[in-house]
Amino acid sequence: MSLKNVKSSLSTISKSLAISYDSREYLIKNTREVVILSSQAIISIHKGDRKVAKLKIKKAQNLLRSFRKKANGELNRYLITPEQELVEAFALLAIVEKKNVPNHKTISVSNESYVLGLLDCVGELKRLIFDNIRVGNSKEATRIFEIMENLYLHLYPFASYDKILKEARRKLDINRVLVENARAALTEEIRRADLINAIKKITK
Repeated sequence: MSLKNVKSSLSTISKSLAISYDSREYLIKNTREVVILSSQAIISIHKGDRKVAKLKIKKAQNLLRSFRKKANGELNRYLITPEQELVEAFALLAIVEKKNVPNHKTISVSNESYVLGLLDCVGELKRLIFDNIRVGNSKEATRIFEIMENLYLHLYPFASYDKILKEARRKLDINRVLVENARAALTEEIRRADLINAIKKITK
């Protein structure tokens, strides 16, 4: 009995696994930069600095494009987190600029990353609503809330794919609470504004 064929096969498999391992380590290490850039872009959007946000998003997108060359087969899963962070930044910027949120093909991300990124964006929309309420801009807060609520309703059916879309149901449960909190805060602000306007009319 000879192990010649076994040795040949194991040698080939070893080389293939070594390449996959190196690619995995590379992706884990370098995709963190995409997450950081996307997070920085979101912070810039909240600060009102869209120019910086766009630069960060563009850089993150270019980095992801280069990383995809190493993400083949099962390694694609290491792109999910950075991709969904990028989707979140893209969506938030579009909503602030009153533009259409780009589709998954435009951003060049997987189906899973796109859905998860939009789910995360709901939380950022709540923050925008509260920021606008604080400065007395209930009109803009209302506009963003309508988008937030509609986005949640569009995403809700994906709860049934929780086994495929990791944490989709949990994120949706959290988003339901966020939508209701935003609704309550906005309703209270509108009532307060109406009361103030009514008092002003009486005292004129």
